[in-house]
Amino acid sequence: MLEEIKTNIDKLISLYENQKQRADALAAELQQCREELAACKAHASELDSRIDNLKLQYAFSGAGDPAEAKARITKLVREIDRCIKLLEG
Repeated sequence: MLEEIKTNIDKLISLYENQKQRADALAAELQQCREELAACKAHASELDSRIDNLKLQYAFSGAGDPAEAKARITKLVREIDRCIKLLEG
């Protein structure tokens, strides 16, 4: 009976250690995801600012090719959409 209790305790210790390792790995993964999320949010904010600046430049400049400006804005919007999908993913 005493041997059986000792075996059960050893099993419990082993299970505990496995779960602790898993929890540590998940905590590290969570931290990495949080850092990636912060980076994507910063990038999206930067792109929003760039879009606003381009819109202002286009609005105040009579010169320039409107199709080219629209293409640049469309490209930036796509990049923002990609970042948003990464944030949601």
